[in-house]
Amino acid sequence: MDRAKKAESIEELKSVFAESGSVVVTQYSGMTFVEMSELRNRLRKEGAVLKVFKNRLAQKALNGSAGEKGDALFKGPVALVYSADPVTAAKISSQYAKENDKLKIIGGIMGTDVLNEAGVKALATLPSLDELRGKLIGLLQAPATKIAGVLQAPAGAVARVIAAHAEKAA
Repeated sequence: MDRAKKAESIEELKSVFAESGSVVVTQYSGMTFVEMSELRNRLRKEGAVLKVFKNRLAQKALNGSAGEKGDALFKGPVALVYSADPVTAAKISSQYAKENDKLKIIGGIMGTDVLNEAGVKALATLPSLDELRGKLIGLLQAPATKIAGVLQAPAGAVARVIAAHAEKAA
């Protein structure tokens, strides 16, 4: 790889580390092309990406911002899984690692924080951004629905009383 391509890769990695919600570092040794394609397809459906970069380029892109723990993640053949949503990359890669023991999660990076394997798995158990939005909307709509029910109850009661008097008179 010539200097221009290396510089381009480093800039791409800098933008990945800066713009992604989280970056999961995985080891993929022993995985076949078909298995990697399957993982990439799952990730693509959810808006996440899996890319393989040279370890030294990733360390240069981090530029020491993650410290020694961050540099220690990049040993052996590693692939980076990242997405804008911090939970998506962790959730899909953890799920795939359970199904295929050739994929191993080493750790992750969120901003300047370095996560170990347990931290990534804990992140994977959190609800995604879309799930949180749905819950929030449900919580906001629930009081409005209850208020509408309370306001309609007296009118319904009056209507039932009038109907009862009408039946009694008939």
